[in-house]
Amino acid sequence: MRESECVVLTPGRLEPPQSMVPGSFPVARRALAWLNRNAMNRVSSTETLGARNAPPARRRDSKARRFIEQVLESADVRLDGKRPWDIRLLDPSVPDRVLSQGTLGLGEAYMDGHWSCERIDELFDRVLRADIARRFTTRAAFWHVLRARLVNLQTPSRAWQVGRTHYDIGNDFYAAMLDARMTYTCGFWQHAATLDEAQEHKLDLVCRKLALQPGMRVLDIGCGWGSFMRFAAERYGVQCVGVTISAEQAALGRQRCAGLPVEFRLADYRTLDEPFDRIVSLGMFEHVGQKNYDAYMQVVRRCLHPWGLALLHTIGRNEEGHGTDPWIHRYIFPNGELPTIAQIGCACERRFVVEDLHSFGADYDRTLMAWHANFTAAWPRFEERLGSRFERMWRYYLLCCAGAFRARDIQVWQWVLSMPGRPGVYPRLAG
Repeated sequence: MRESECVVLTPGRLEPPQSMVPGSFPVARRALAWLNRNAMNRVSSTETLGARNAPPARRRDSKARRFIEQVLESADVRLDGKRPWDIRLLDPSVPDRVLSQGTLGLGEAYMDGHWSCERIDELFDRVLRADIARRFTTRAAFWHVLRARLVNLQTPSRAWQVGRTHYDIGNDFYAAMLDARMTYTCGFWQHAATLDEAQEHKLDLVCRKLALQPGMRVLDIGCGWGSFMRFAAERYGVQCVGVTISAEQAALGRQRCAGLPVEFRLADYRTLDEPFDRIVSLGMFEHVGQKNYDAYMQVVRRCLHPWGLALLHTIGRNEEGHGTDPWIHRYIFPNGELPTIAQIGCACERRFVVEDLHSFGADYDRTLMAWHANFTAAWPRFEERLGSRFERMWRYYLLCCAGAFRARDIQVWQWVLSMPGRPGVYPRLAG
């Protein structure tokens, strides 16, 4: 998702310093030591004695399976159960793989065809609601979070990686999955019956929150294929400049917006330094990273007219942390990181007045399920080109994220910001 709405997403929480969908706990959490001491010993003495004569790999799997089953009980999820959200093991090594590699091992095992589940979205909804992340951790997750804490993963040189990895998969692929306008962010489903309607409602809501007027100059940071700029230029008569780090998006966007006062730039947001009446960013902030929040807000401040308005639309997490889920980081959104309300608020201090904060993350569940339905219907067109492992990876990505939003483990926020000293009372819109 261009959030990343890429984004930075991410499903489940099976490691201590963070959640499967971004969210974290202190790096020094004692759960790592607790796991090393106790996780593999939670079996009865009868099973232990019976396993001594088994091959080493099978003995490890037997203990790992028992522990995983105990953890999943609180979420009402069973291994080899018959309900849609139950996990069916197709390879006995999966429990041991999950205990040693955490969410990375879980996701890769699914991509490898080692387990299946009829409703992955329901599985993650239950797992996240039960908060089983606090039960155990892995060394892999520990080091992943430590690296995110110490290293700036969103430097100007790294910023282009997500464009090549995620957004340049193919414009035809995204056209088949998304709505008619190719809007890769959460739809607004109030009074909407279809994905196209939900996305148009969201775009119009953004335009009204910004109080767009004909002739205004608008900056779109992370413009994607230009869905917002095209809508705003057509419906509200504004001029738009958009920046993206995806060559594929920029090329198709220019074609789709031909004849409109819309400009696409293949550039990093940190290079911007020119005036705009309004600034919008839909689903890009998830790629900024907390080491760069101040730099991002400084760019918005230096480019925004003193009486202007800015709208920031982003996925967010419920508690502070570093980095994103290891599986999401490796396969979907490299270097992504979801912010908290406190982190965004802190970055706004001494720069902006927060005029409005609107939360509608539950609508992303419905958006993701609509994308999944489109993806499933269109997959035969892409199977030969992308392969079965990609299909399992993409299905897992869409459905585990849908479950995370359904469980309200991650959110979607729209912030409306103004410069200090802007006169009048902001007329709040929420629908």
